[in-house]
Amino acid sequence: MANKHRVLFVCVHNSFRSQIAEAILNYKYGDIFEAESGGLTVKEINPLAIEVMKDYGIDISKNKANCVFDFFNEGRLYEYVITVCSKEAEKECPIFPGIRKRINWNLEDPEAFTGTEDEKYQKAIHLMSEIENRIDDFAKPVE
Repeated sequence: MANKHRVLFVCVHNSFRSQIAEAILNYKYGDIFEAESGGLTVKEINPLAIEVMKDYGIDISKNKANCVFDFFNEGRLYEYVITVCSKEAEKECPIFPGIRKRINWNLEDPEAFTGTEDEKYQKAIHLMSEIENRIDDFAKPVE
């Protein structure tokens, strides 16, 4: 397919939720979608994100966090912008021109995970599964 649907996933730091969403959409639906991700501010990729994606079968260990404002300033265009953070944080996102649809998936912030390392890992697996389910729901009607 020559013209893929371009999708931008945005979260606060581009360290977990948006990285996972980008990786799964490109992996499962890369024939019709081209996904990127960015954050309002950037941090290192969360080690839990790297670990759960490795177990999923995708290596994101070499990924770098991107700043959504850099994408905006470069004039990148997207058909869909999907924020994976709270509605409050979403308000800080720039408005990209030409967007067909802007969507908010108010997903739990992994920075707030508490408990043992195993408990945090289980929460990360659950969050990754929720992201995958939302991606499937999003992608199916577009296919």
